[in-house]
Amino acid sequence: MAHGHKSDDQEKIIFVGDSRVRKGAGFITPPDYTAYPGKSEAFIPNFLLKEWMVGVVVLVGILVLTISEPAPLGYPANPSASVIPMPDWYFLFLYQYLKYPYASGDYVLLGVLGVSGVAFGALLLAPFLDTGKERRFYRRPIASSLMVLSIISVFYLTNVAWTHYKHELEATGQKPEHIQREEEAHEKHEQGLPTSNAPGQKEEVAIVEKDDPAMETFKKAGCVSCHAADMKGAAGPSLRGVGDKHSQEEILTIIKEGYNSMQPQYDNAIAQGLTDDDINHLAEWLAKQKAEQ
Repeated sequence: MAHGHKSDDQEKIIFVGDSRVRKGAGFITPPDYTAYPGKSEAFIPNFLLKEWMVGVVVLVGILVLTISEPAPLGYPANPSASVIPMPDWYFLFLYQYLKYPYASGDYVLLGVLGVSGVAFGALLLAPFLDTGKERRFYRRPIASSLMVLSIISVFYLTNVAWTHYKHELEATGQKPEHIQREEEAHEKHEQGLPTSNAPGQKEEVAIVEKDDPAMETFKKAGCVSCHAADMKGAAGPSLRGVGDKHSQEEILTIIKEGYNSMQPQYDNAIAQGLTDDDINHLAEWLAKQKAEQ
């Protein structure tokens, strides 16, 4: 406040701002979490320890599940097998989409880059185009409509792809590998055998009467090309323990009529110089191949 030489009635008052800055006291220690009872806790070790404990419990659960039920192994690769290729289920909608005329053939570049580029571009631009403050979906008709339309499209394309795949299987008479594994697992379960062919779950089955003349018949008939000389299987399944699954009569029927994807082998065996007695003895010997003797 400044005072002049004028009278009190004409006195002028001037306010001057204080521009001083308080001197810092160095590093300011944040208040301890105990200052907020029930609302906060120390990150280390209290909070982090609880997170670690939850992670350990989940990890142990996954390990127990993995050890108790190993992932099933597929059949050995067979380049000559006739199969219908199919992607994993989460790619079925893209698989079906690429079948359409304007997404494949001469337009494959449009289908692969054009449409997918528009879709991903729309996702990148969405935050810049939808700048409204409203976040409730029913008050965002454009964004909500696009989301619902995308979900319906994915479900529709996935269903069409899977339905068409099943029709192709019926038309060609093929049986998917996972169905074959389920049927084999069911048969093994009924026989009290392990349902998985994962390594280490079952002991190796030995060949019964390895010196029997039927072993040479087995090789001469050409069985080794699919079942291997040690009978552990190659392109075809293992024949060790086959007697636990099929009787002599059933094995003889399989040789003459085939089984699943296996073609009849009777004519081929006769062409190799075998007789009916040799084939009958081979079936009898195979029926003796059991896990327990």
